[in-house]
Amino acid sequence: MEELRNILQHQKSSPIEISIKGQRIGRDNLTIIAGPCTIENYPDLKEIAVQLKARGIALFRGGTYKMRTSPYDFQGLGMEGLKIIKRVSDETGMISVSEIVSSEDVKAMSNHVDILQVGTRNMHNYRLLNHLGKISNPIILKRGMSSTIQEWLLAAEHILAGGNPNVILCERGIRTYENFTRNTLDISAVPLVKELSNLPIIVDPSHSSGRRFMIKSLSFAAIAAGADGLIIETHSRPDTAICDASQTIDFPVLDEILAGIPQLLPLWSKHR
Repeated sequence: MEELRNILQHQKSSPIEISIKGQRIGRDNLTIIAGPCTIENYPDLKEIAVQLKARGIALFRGGTYKMRTSPYDFQGLGMEGLKIIKRVSDETGMISVSEIVSSEDVKAMSNHVDILQVGTRNMHNYRLLNHLGKISNPIILKRGMSSTIQEWLLAAEHILAGGNPNVILCERGIRTYENFTRNTLDISAVPLVKELSNLPIIVDPSHSSGRRFMIKSLSFAAIAAGADGLIIETHSRPDTAICDASQTIDFPVLDEILAGIPQLLPLWSKHR
């Protein structure tokens, strides 16, 4: 642990705040990111974004390129998806979030998407991380499914060392021997990251559990632990979602989560 503290000493300055399109992501603000796992078409994404904006949510997610375990699963719309997410972002004024899967796509994605997300399988893709260090878009760096905290923070260093200070860490659950849930949410990562680093940390309750009925409870736990935000898979008709339907919530459940936040923020603020 002492070695890690020495390596990441410059990350232990005052907590950073990331500003984008008038929104602040950091420890004095709770950020909610919501939207479908993957973009299916323009009308559905626009409908979802409008519903989110009506609830005061400024950031929406939607996958354009998907890394799937099976090569026969839907891989995303690619460039067509990028055009759709940019159109919806422009029309709604919302901040877009989408996963980048290859260093070859950095230029195109940075021109179409506001915040780029590095998924769990790419946390160790240092060539990609180095490329992301050379752009100014904020980067959400998800923890590798079998990665230690040290490996995760050092992966962030590849982006920071490249010159991009806008890194947001995302705890999305780690792989354990438990197979009832998709992953196991490591809630201890939240206070530990805040002790070791000045980077914002958000939590993904969707991939942590893989089960819709658990999303609200895990969201509340993350906020109480001091998370700086949540990224939640949300769809108007989750049962019809082409990707990750079983872990996607609808808007009534999202409303329940949003309604509970004011009661939890006093707990959250104590961990800043």
